[in-house]
Amino acid sequence: MAPRKNKQEPKAQKKNSASAYIAGAGTVMDSPVTETLKTNFMPYAMSIIISRAIPEIDGFKPSHRKLLYTMYNMGLLNGKTIKSANIVGRTMQLNPHGDAAIYDTMVRLSEGNEALLHPFVASKGSFGKAYSRDMQCAAARYTEAKLSAISAELFADIDKDTVDFVDNYDATMKEPTLFPVTFPTILVNSNMGIAAGMASSICPFNLKEVCETTIAFIKDEDINIADTLLAPDFPIGGELLYNREETEKIYETGRGGFKIRGVYTYDKSQNCIDITEIPPTTTSEQIIEKVIDLAKAKKLTEINDIRDETDLDGLKITIDLKRGTDPDKLMKKLFKLTPLQDTFSCNFNILIASSPKVMGVKEILGEWVAFREECIRRRVYFKLSKAKDKLHLLRGMEKILVDIDKAIKIVRETEEEKEVIPNLMIGFGIDENQAEYVAEIKLRHLNREYILKRLEDISNLVSEIEEMEGILASRSKIKRIIIKELEEVIKKYGKDRKTKIISSADIQEEEMNESLELDESAVTLFFTKDGYFKKITPQSLRMSGEQKLKEGDEITQIVEADNAHELLFFTNKAQVYKSKTSDFSDAKASVLGDFVGSKLGFDEAENSVYMLATRNYSGFVIFVFDNGRISKVPLSSYVTKTNRKKLIAAYCAKFPLNTVMYFEKDCDILLKSTNGRMLLLNTASIPLKTTRDNTGIAVMTQKKGQRIFSVEEYKEGMLENDHRYRTRNLPAAGSLKAGETAKQAKLDI
Repeated sequence: MAPRKNKQEPKAQKKNSASAYIAGAGTVMDSPVTETLKTNFMPYAMSIIISRAIPEIDGFKPSHRKLLYTMYNMGLLNGKTIKSANIVGRTMQLNPHGDAAIYDTMVRLSEGNEALLHPFVASKGSFGKAYSRDMQCAAARYTEAKLSAISAELFADIDKDTVDFVDNYDATMKEPTLFPVTFPTILVNSNMGIAAGMASSICPFNLKEVCETTIAFIKDEDINIADTLLAPDFPIGGELLYNREETEKIYETGRGGFKIRGVYTYDKSQNCIDITEIPPTTTSEQIIEKVIDLAKAKKLTEINDIRDETDLDGLKITIDLKRGTDPDKLMKKLFKLTPLQDTFSCNFNILIASSPKVMGVKEILGEWVAFREECIRRRVYFKLSKAKDKLHLLRGMEKILVDIDKAIKIVRETEEEKEVIPNLMIGFGIDENQAEYVAEIKLRHLNREYILKRLEDISNLVSEIEEMEGILASRSKIKRIIIKELEEVIKKYGKDRKTKIISSADIQEEEMNESLELDESAVTLFFTKDGYFKKITPQSLRMSGEQKLKEGDEITQIVEADNAHELLFFTNKAQVYKSKTSDFSDAKASVLGDFVGSKLGFDEAENSVYMLATRNYSGFVIFVFDNGRISKVPLSSYVTKTNRKKLIAAYCAKFPLNTVMYFEKDCDILLKSTNGRMLLLNTASIPLKTTRDNTGIAVMTQKKGQRIFSVEEYKEGMLENDHRYRTRNLPAAGSLKAGETAKQAKLDI
């Protein structure tokens, strides 16, 4: 039988139960958005800016620094490689963000990944490739690593108080806030990061050029950086399109971009192109996929096959060519249409005293030199303190060595061991530290040779102390030390450039003189009321029957053109979308064709109202509005220097649009109104305005409830006595047909 439940809870229990409730729990409180952002988001944003994404003046982010310092503490600067998993596990004592993130950091710093000009991690095993999306690194349990030789420059004198140390996240270890780097690593290896509201993108430069530029800057701060720091140097090579003016601007502002293109060779015997170097902003897979897409779209008809032949010797993309193809002209197409030519965007955003700052190269060098001066000053002061302490001890020994017999006598006649030090202090007038040092001298050292060596040490220490004090008192001496260290770095680790510099002016001139061959094959363009587009070749058109259309749709424009024409699609939202005839695949009469809105990415509820094909942007466009106003805009107003696909404010959006028409030269047009009246005028009477969205002029007056019904180009003979419909002054109401009344002529719309 189940025990009976107590209906009444004890008073003490009730009291405890009541105290478990939290006052105000579940209450919704209003809080200003600005206050919430300030208290919650801003600390988070500052954390990822300062502690994660933006590098500091030593060239490292915290994740890099924690990994490398752990490897240094593990003794991996010398000796053999060890398993990466072991390194990752040890690094978690400093970096609590997870083993995957730590291993990814190690991979990027490794020699095997080829992401850096001067890798800091010597690797063994598969560490993937920076230039390949699919070649991923092996798991940490399979690979091995150690610090590379150049990493010694990161830790030089780190144990001599050159930089500050702080507690790790659980206060069980100490870690450096910066590395006392002996050369400007911030400019030697690329560094990119995205924080909250800001980013950093620092391109790599040749170590030799950076060090030589730094030396020149130390000697003369007014130098032109571009004289010695020629251009970025990327690990995978490539060709940099050099423009002196743009380079100097980037060096001055810390913002801009460098154009990089791939490097190729032509194998005549195999009739193929081998691409061996690509820009650092792309991967081999992206290039291959883009070439395949272009070939499928018939924009590249010179290629038989493309494949990735990357192996242990390095990157290699092979393109098999069709017979008779000019490889140089094909590569010009590929540079223009694929990521084989790309721009590396620069944003030299660096943390200085925990504050992000975008700086030019000269300012970066100034900050690094100041940082390095402080490291050397602290190192010298550390050595000076040690030297003074040692000299102090040797001065005490010097006093005792003058009369060793007296010292021995004091020691022998002292009854208790603890009295030895005080007795020596009294007997020779030395302090406790000196007495302690003397008391520890072994009996075997009390010989003439030892005494003479110690006296010589005193003399050397005195001169060293004087020299170090002279260094601390002279900034020029500190600068000479920095220069000497930089020269040693050049001698040890300097390498030739990997990225070849070519003049962008030569490339532009070459492109102007040898423009890319355009596919000028004739085509017929069909455009429908519902926005469908078809491009049909003459051969296919001759063999085809009736054009297939969507139910209720009709063809509104048929244009004879070629594949070199550019297309402009005007929409009902006063926008124009630009494309090329070659961007569309050849079609047949039996298909609906391409829906332009989907192909070009129209906005919601946006429809095309007119298609225009041009080769040279000559002529003009007229926009006829329902209220009888007409705007005339030169087609050249739609030319853009960049490959922009969409232009806003293509025409005036204040009035409902009735008709768009394009003309090469002025001609007569016939306007018909819903009131039955017609107006004949020449387009020369409409002023040409380069502002695309101008309101135009009033041409045909419309009363309330009336609007323009149709507009068409006038041909001789379309109207009897056409002079009746012309007028000298605009706006005009137009005229009715002879014998018609206004009631008879009025259109029932």
